[in-house]
Amino acid sequence: MNHSTDPAVRALVAGVLWPGFLGTTAPDWLLRELDAGLAGAVYFGHNIDHDDEEQLPALSRRLSEARAGVLLGVDEEGGTVTRLEAAHGSTLPGAAQLGRVDDVDATRAVGAELARRVRASGATVVLAPVADVNTNPRNPVIGVRSFGSSAALVSRHVVASVEGIQSGGVAACVKHFPGHGDTSVDSHHGLPRVELAPAEIESDHLPPFQAAIDAGVAAVMTSHVVLPSFGELPATLNPRILASLRERGFTGAIVTDALDMAAIRSEYGAGRGAVLALQAGADLLCIGNPSPLGPKRGTTDDLADYLEVRDALLGALDDGALAVADLERASGAVSALSEWVESRRAASVVADGSGAGFDRAAGFDAARIVREAISVSGTVDLSERPLAVLDLRDRATIAVASTADPFTAALSAGNDCVRVGVGPLGGRDVVAVLADALAHVEQERTIVALVDAVQPGSPQRRAVGMLAAARPGSVVVNAGLPGSEPLPLATVDAFGVSRLTAEVVAGLLNGAMVA
Repeated sequence: MNHSTDPAVRALVAGVLWPGFLGTTAPDWLLRELDAGLAGAVYFGHNIDHDDEEQLPALSRRLSEARAGVLLGVDEEGGTVTRLEAAHGSTLPGAAQLGRVDDVDATRAVGAELARRVRASGATVVLAPVADVNTNPRNPVIGVRSFGSSAALVSRHVVASVEGIQSGGVAACVKHFPGHGDTSVDSHHGLPRVELAPAEIESDHLPPFQAAIDAGVAAVMTSHVVLPSFGELPATLNPRILASLRERGFTGAIVTDALDMAAIRSEYGAGRGAVLALQAGADLLCIGNPSPLGPKRGTTDDLADYLEVRDALLGALDDGALAVADLERASGAVSALSEWVESRRAASVVADGSGAGFDRAAGFDAARIVREAISVSGTVDLSERPLAVLDLRDRATIAVASTADPFTAALSAGNDCVRVGVGPLGGRDVVAVLADALAHVEQERTIVALVDAVQPGSPQRRAVGMLAAARPGSVVVNAGLPGSEPLPLATVDAFGVSRLTAEVVAGLLNGAMVA
């Protein structure tokens, strides 16, 4: 049977797709597809004009006019990963900071504030919180995005975050089932493989997801991770793994991580990946981020990305590889998510207000949380000294995708401060970056080195050792997780990189605290 020309079937296909798009206004193709039944769209930082606070709500209204019940998602975790504040950095504490403070009431309040911001933007689904237990300290993509390395701690904060978010009428989507915390490969760049026994997965990684399910989370996002004990297909495409999610009592929408990520695109292709994901039991297919900062790096044809997946599904229906029943099941789950959003938004009340005073009004002190979370070793009072902020990071984390440089901005507010080591982060030689900086930074300037991966043997760790030998008065600001051994310089372990974190750290370095 030729399903490609059947309007009802084409609407079913469109109704399980969740694309990204380019620009700060709705492209014509997106409006056409919404009119034809498209589930919705996902916002990234490039869709937001950060100088116009009315732009994103207006865009959301336009998309909502094109289709009733449209699902508008935003990849907004707060802390290190932000889209709504991508231009300047987030003003919310991050997950690792909340986990270190371990105050679930604060985490719940942060979740409620996150929901208020998401709802004010017009979005209806937030791709948060991260439920991964970061058991691998060298994890290149989760790290400080996780509440911690203990399943019990992560579980209680995931529940608090879900409760806070969903109290504001926004659907939470926990990620990345059944866990991305023990990976050593970033699934944006490759296909991670985690050699864990089922009992280890059950005890160390699944409790936060079960806790979220028990708390009534509306959606769960899958991971592009191979767990050989469950077969050779990554979780997103693995019927056994997705069936286990249903067996745990989850009745909401199963959302794929982005199909344009290399873990799927390079191994299977986005189109075939979409077919396999639906066959496995996924409901809503997140197509991905078409911007130059996205996983495809330089290929920015949003319509082509969408058509690749849509046409693959239509072709699979025509040749019998995909059953209409699979689409009907998935479409039903997506419709139920849309109905959940509509009912919860109508029932919830979200307080007005934004900006610097939001935190105390919402019941938490954001700066206090960060101050309590960070740790300091050595003397870090650099007040009244000229500074050079040296970026020694060497990993381009697509999940972060922010162009902000909040540390230099915050330090420049109270010091004579210059920025060195500027350049694309991915794959660069940080030892060469350091050598160049040492040759050009005046001796009277104190170097503040920004790092985020300092486990023994790492390039950043070696660079810090060289910096200590050449400029022993330097200070390190570590935006990632601490290494297993102390660094040879005075160090601020910040557990994140955000505008809020930068302002608190700058206060410390300037001999003052942020009120």
